Amino acid sequence: MRCLANPEVTYQTVHKAVSMGINHLETARGYGQSEAYLGLALQRELPVERSQLYITTKLPPTPDRALMAQWIDESLERLQLDYIDCLGIHGINTQEHLDWVKDGCYRAIADAIECGKVKHVGFSTHGSLDLILAAIETQLFEFINLHYYYFNQRLAPAIALASKYDMGIFIISPADKGGKLYTPPLDLVELCKPLTPLAFNYRWLLADDRISTLSLGAANPDELYPSLDVADADYPLTATEIGIIDRLERQLQTSLDTDLCSQCYACLPCPAQINIPEVLRLRNLSVAYDLTDYGQYRYQMFENAGHWFPGMKANRCNECGDCLPRCPQGLNIPQLLADAHDKLHTRQGRRLWE
Repeated sequence: MRCLANPEVTYQTVHKAVSMGINHLETARGYGQSEAYLGLALQRELPVERSQLYITTKLPPTPDRALMAQWIDESLERLQLDYIDCLGIHGINTQEHLDWVKDGCYRAIADAIECGKVKHVGFSTHGSLDLILAAIETQLFEFINLHYYYFNQRLAPAIALASKYDMGIFIISPADKGGKLYTPPLDLVELCKPLTPLAFNYRWLLADDRISTLSLGAANPDELYPSLDVADADYPLTATEIGIIDRLERQLQTSLDTDLCSQCYACLPCPAQINIPEVLRLRNLSVAYDLTDYGQYRYQMFENAGHWFPGMKANRCNECGDCLPRCPQGLNIPQLLADAHDKLHTRQGRRLWE
């Protein structure tokens, strides 16, 4: 997604990644020229053969079987490949998207699998937990791309259910979406010592043997470091790492005290369509760990990213009070929303591939 500067940067990044042992390369139709640039890179000299690489591309859901068949052929052409190892439905974010796949384009994917153009099918999602669980339960998919990190464990039931069905579990961008941990605040650095916050998040994920793959999202060869330093560290969490978790938990509890949102989601639905739990999760992280830069980065997506990041900004709260009796912790939600908006609101940025 981020190797969009030019074909040469893409090739250098892919070459370095493959030489360091990475064997899974992921792109998507929606990532600008990413498919074409990756296709050019795959035609040049690499340290391994094509058969040793796993190539994923992602296509959006559509009710149109013929259109999906066309998109598959176009992706193969851009990638200059005879087959795609993993085809992901890119963004099953609503029930309508899931219905489009089940009743529309899945037949084209099955045809592509039958004729050898595609080996495996899965999906990525920014949808609700209930929707993700429903999609897994269809048993149409062999892998799933999820937002799941130490600082965002909301989708833990989806990890468990996907594992039950022996699905591959790919984690989306633990460095960036997991907290912009490549530029951590000093408070978080201290709490995670002797590890870096980034290494801690990687280790927390790699210690979970249900997880198959972490996607790094490097834009150039230099951004492959220091991620690869812990790539083989898939053993259980050590006593030191468990101690880091204990410190992080204590910091969360003591810094937020009675204002800590436990992410139970009982406050929804909100009449003003505010995604209250996600807003308050970002506030939690800002107050407890000074992850304000990350919180602002995610918060600005509200009202700007459609079904990829649904919900209104917290200043849309009209203090109707609907959420108050539903909160088991008795939080003053309107007050916390106002504070979250003060902390996190900033000017709108561009999405990475725009």
